[in-house]
Amino acid sequence: MRHHHFGKQLSRDIKQRKTLFKSLINSLVIHNRIRTTEAKAKAVRGLADRLIAKGKVKTPQMRRLIAGFLQNKQAVNKIVDQLGPLFKKRPGGFTRIVRLGRRQGDDAMMVRLELVESPPDQSAEAKPATRKIISTKKTKK
Repeated sequence: MRHHHFGKQLSRDIKQRKTLFKSLINSLVIHNRIRTTEAKAKAVRGLADRLIAKGKVKTPQMRRLIAGFLQNKQAVNKIVDQLGPLFKKRPGGFTRIVRLGRRQGDDAMMVRLELVESPPDQSAEAKPATRKIISTKKTKK
């Protein structure tokens, strides 16, 4: 029986489920979007929104609370330094779910979980070096 078990179990025990949620939220924060199943996205969306709401309050205590859950310094810094000020005026609903279709192997509904607004990308400022295209055609003699 499921006495006092809140949320989706996703056929995992509590340690596996927490680790799954942490890794999904870390990927969402770092990459601004992830592709996953609908059940996982719905289970993670509320947690991600709560962490971003904590990041809006820019205090050391909130940074510690976020770091205690995520345990990824890069994700914590991005939530507090970039996403918090970006969503300052928005009261909630920081993520959206977009359906992509069914996965071919097991017919699971695949979705894209993404942030509603994207932070300004620093990689756009530093342009990557262009790569030369080497021709593989053989020349006739």
